[in-house]
Amino acid sequence: MRKNDLSVFKMEKDGFKITLKRGNDFQPIITAAQPMALPAGMHVATPSAPADAAPAAAAEAKPSDLKEITSPMVGTFYSSPSPESPAYVESGTSISVGSVVCIIEAMKVMNEIKAEIAGTVIEVVAENGKPVQFGQVLFRVK
Repeated sequence: MRKNDLSVFKMEKDGFKITLKRGNDFQPIITAAQPMALPAGMHVATPSAPADAAPAAAAEAKPSDLKEITSPMVGTFYSSPSPESPAYVESGTSISVGSVVCIIEAMKVMNEIKAEIAGTVIEVVAENGKPVQFGQVLFRVK
C-alpha cells in the first residue's frame, strides 16, 4: 500500500470481503468467529424466545433414556448430501458411532457430522435448510 500510495484497498470475491486502510483511525470489525470447543460433558445454555417456550418445555419433559446429538458449530443444517438425495437418517434409523448423520454448512464449507453414540434415531429435531446454533439439539437417540 505504501509502494503504490494507497490509503484504502477493498476486495470482494465469492462472498469474502476484506478492506484494508492506512492511517491511525483503526477500528477492527469482526464479522465471524470460529466455534469454541468445550470440554466433554459441558453444555452451553442458550436463551429461548417466548415463542420457543412450548418446544423447550417438551424437551425438558423428555425421558431420561434418550441421548442427544448436538451441533458442534453454528451453520445451516442439511439432512442429506444434496436436495435430490435421501436423508442420512430419519426417525427409526439405526446409527453407529462414526455414522454420518447430517451436514452443517459453515462459511461455504460442508461439514459432515458423525454420530458419537450408537442407537436408534427417535426424533430429528433440526429442520432441513435452517440455521442451527452451537450446542443446539439436532437428533434424539435411544
